[in-house]
Amino acid sequence: MAGLIPGPVVPVWLAEDDLGCIICQGLLTRPATLPCGHSFCRDCLKGLWAAGSASAPRSCPTCRESARGPPQLRKNTLLQELVDKYTRALRELGDGSGPAPGPAARPAPAPASPRRAAQLPAAAQRSVAEVARELAELVEQLVDIVRGLQSQSPRPESGPDNERSTGSMSSSGGVDLSLASSKPVTSNTPKRKTRDILHDLEEIRKKLQENFTWKEAHEEQQQVELQEAPYSSSCPLPDQGHPAPERASRFAQWAISPTFDLRSHSCSLEVSEDCRVVTVSHCPQTHLWNHERFVNCQVLCSQAFSSGKQYWEVDTQHCNHWAVGVASWEMKRTQIVGRTRDSCCVEWKASRLSAWHMVKETVLGSDRPKVVGIWLDLEEGKLAFYSVANQETLLYECPVSASSPLHPAFWLFGLNPGNSLIIRPVNV
Repeated sequence: MAGLIPGPVVPVWLAEDDLGCIICQGLLTRPATLPCGHSFCRDCLKGLWAAGSASAPRSCPTCRESARGPPQLRKNTLLQELVDKYTRALRELGDGSGPAPGPAARPAPAPASPRRAAQLPAAAQRSVAEVARELAELVEQLVDIVRGLQSQSPRPESGPDNERSTGSMSSSGGVDLSLASSKPVTSNTPKRKTRDILHDLEEIRKKLQENFTWKEAHEEQQQVELQEAPYSSSCPLPDQGHPAPERASRFAQWAISPTFDLRSHSCSLEVSEDCRVVTVSHCPQTHLWNHERFVNCQVLCSQAFSSGKQYWEVDTQHCNHWAVGVASWEMKRTQIVGRTRDSCCVEWKASRLSAWHMVKETVLGSDRPKVVGIWLDLEEGKLAFYSVANQETLLYECPVSASSPLHPAFWLFGLNPGNSLIIRPVNV
């Protein structure tokens, strides 16, 4: 049988939603397609069905079509290849090559953190210093070429022939060397023109040398910080370029530092040793399944609050899409925080900040907070979210009930490995 005739490569613009699983709200992992045609992560389907009644039919979460017998969940190879290609392209974008052009604007992925960059494939691990070094070597070669041309050029003569020789020199070797000079040419002699080009190339080489020398020192310092960091090896560090403000928080006297509950987090997440950093894992974790574990990419904290006042802060800048808030422990493990009457949150998704309360969404704007402060005042029955920078700026406030104890709740969606949320110390 003859193979397919290769045709033109047509760019196709995809977003995470095009290759997403509605159960975990992330990219498909080991996708399985049901008889109705809808596709989901294989483990998400198995977990969803396992969390339901044993006698309930195994139906599609999208269209509710039930299979006559237990459906065989086989890997959809074509979808998996598309997801792999999309993930590779996303990592290349995160490595600094810039967003791909397309007919419609798409939100750009968050820059890769130092830990995430260390985990990329070898082809995507080239640092800025390495690229700058290669550019410096190319400029060095150009300098040698121009010097060779300068030494070989005859003494210029005046007249019309000199103008023709100038044009010949500028296009020597099929390369228009005059384009390399950023300054206007004040003389028509090849000697003066070549000298100007050489001067510009020397300046470029000097700047490149200074740039990659600084970058190498900066990257070495980052590696030292990574080795000395108290976080687990799979979790990125907070942004060292944005240190915590020196001014004490006005909520300092009520500040707490809750910890993630190891029984509740989904198998797509891993938690640091101090239980204050939760990260999207590069491979599914081998946690024992239980009815307290979320099917989707969520986790609760161990601390439960039914009275008093509490305040905590979450560093969100290393997660592309996220939600932070509170929920009761009785929240169903197949549901999403904010989409139930016993949970509330603010979330960042698709370049939009929203608040979810009583299953209703309130759009807050397009400014993304790097740190979110959560103020829970059960004495007055209210919950407030703040954007924390030099001071706390109110994002959203709503009433809450203490009829059931509330736990800090978190959702990491858009399952890019390395995405993380960090419960950070409050500045006191």
